[in-house]
Amino acid sequence: MEFLLFLSGPIIGCTYEGCSDWRNYVANKLPSNIQAISPMRGKEFLSNQGVIGKENLRENTSSLITSSGITTRDRFDIARCDVVLMNLIGATQITIGTMIELGWADAYRKPVVLAIEKQNIHHHPIVCGIAGFVVPTLDEAIQTAMAVLMPNYRSINDNNITDNIQSDSPKIVNNM
Repeated sequence: MEFLLFLSGPIIGCTYEGCSDWRNYVANKLPSNIQAISPMRGKEFLSNQGVIGKENLRENTSSLITSSGITTRDRFDIARCDVVLMNLIGATQITIGTMIELGWADAYRKPVVLAIEKQNIHHHPIVCGIAGFVVPTLDEAIQTAMAVLMPNYRSINDNNITDNIQSDSPKIVNNM
């Protein structure tokens, strides 16, 4: 069976690398039957923009980063995915788009695996209540998503992910 995992997390206020590094990390940890869907795909032109803000999105002419382009594709991705992995670790400002994606996931009844610290600005009863699984690390989020998706899932050591990966996992870099 093939599965789709949508990788949700902050974009505004982060660099392209900050948005992409953790998503690439997750994608590289997944078995071949789970495909990561990144909202950053096709947006490599943002890599030279520094911190991504509403201003550089307005200045760019790509249809992928217009208000309707972002909304349409992200909503489509949430609707077609099997699970949402939402990474809010390290976020220091409220990320409206990510919270809207959480609402779509709930409306479409998609399981959400949320990686978040207890002191995070997003740590709220409703946010954590919508997420079916709340974990403190990105690696635990990856393992949980795999366990939800894969009928024959085996524990962390059986999937060649070691206990010490946590220290290598990228964090969201919020530069505003």
